[in-house]
Amino acid sequence: MDLSRFARRRYSQGPTPIESMPRLSAALGGPQFWIKRDDMLGLAPGGNKTRKLEFLVADALAQSADCLITCGAPQSNHCRITLSAAVKEGLECHVVIEERVPDSYHPQASGNHFLFRLLGMHSMTVVPAGTDMAAAMLSLADALQAKGKRPYIIPGGGSNALGGLGYVACAQEIQQQCFDEGLRFDHVVVGSGSSGTHGGLVAGFVGNHIDIPIIGIGVSREPEQQEPLVYKEACAVAALLGGFEIPRDRVKSIGGYWQPKYSVPNPMMIEAVRLMARSEAILLDPVYTGKVVAGMIGLTRARFFKPEDKVLLIHTGGASSLSAYEAVLLDA
Repeated sequence: MDLSRFARRRYSQGPTPIESMPRLSAALGGPQFWIKRDDMLGLAPGGNKTRKLEFLVADALAQSADCLITCGAPQSNHCRITLSAAVKEGLECHVVIEERVPDSYHPQASGNHFLFRLLGMHSMTVVPAGTDMAAAMLSLADALQAKGKRPYIIPGGGSNALGGLGYVACAQEIQQQCFDEGLRFDHVVVGSGSSGTHGGLVAGFVGNHIDIPIIGIGVSREPEQQEPLVYKEACAVAALLGGFEIPRDRVKSIGGYWQPKYSVPNPMMIEAVRLMARSEAILLDPVYTGKVVAGMIGLTRARFFKPEDKVLLIHTGGASSLSAYEAVLLDA
C-alpha cells in the first residue's frame, strides 16, 4: 500500500526498535517476549499518538488551521502529545477534558497535567462524565472561530481513518524490520481503547498480507463493545486506502483487565508496571500499557501462548503520567 499520496509531517527519525525481553520471559516462565518501542517516537515524550498526528496535523496545516482542538480524560497522553505537536508547528492547542471518574481532575496535578502547564496549553475545558465530546469540541471550535481563529478538530485518541494511517505505516515498519532482522512473530499484543491504534494495525496487517494474529487488550470496554468499534475503524482505514475487505475474525480483543473503571488502578496493573520496571527497566503507564501488560501476563499464566511462541508487544508510551500514580505504584 502506497501511503505517499497522503500529506504527512515527520516527528520521528527512523523506525522504533524491536527489542527482546528475556528477563520478563524468565520471570513468567513464558514465551519469548519482544517489544516494539513506540514509546520512543518523537514529540515530548513519544507514544502511539505521534504516528496518528503525523497525518492529522499535516491535514490541519493543509487547511490553514492555526489551532488544534482535541479531547481526552485527565492525564490524557493524547492531549499531551497533541499539545507537543502544536508547539512544534507554532499552533495553539485547546482541549476538552472529560472527568470520567468523579474528582479525578486536579489542575495542579503532576504527570501530564504538569506537562500541559509546562508546554503552554492555551485552554482547557473540563466537562462531566457522559458529555457528548464531539459536541463539546464543536462548541469550542465555534467560540474560537468567533474570535477569528481557524480551528481543526482532532477526535479523541486521534482515532479516525486518517489517524489510523499511522498504524498502517507501523505495520509496514514491522514487516520490514522482521525481514531485515530475520524475525517472525506468532502474536502481536496491543492496547485497545479509542480503537485507532488497534484498528489501524489490523488494516495495515490485512492490507500488507501480514498473517500474524493481533490481540487487543481492552483498557475501557469488554470485547462485545470493543470489537465492533475496532472493526469499524479498520474498515474505515481500508476504505480510505482504496477499499479492501477486513475479515471480521481479524479483530480480537480481550477483556477483564481494565476494571473497575477506565484509568482506575487495579492490582494486576500494579504488578505489571512493577514487573516490567524491575525485569526490563521499561516504564509502563497505569491507564493503558500497565493494563495491557497485565492482560499479556494473564494470558501467559492461562497458557494461551505456547512456550516456543514469539510475542511482540506494541509499547504505546504514556510513562509521563506515572508520577501522578506514585502513591499507588510504590511499595508501602
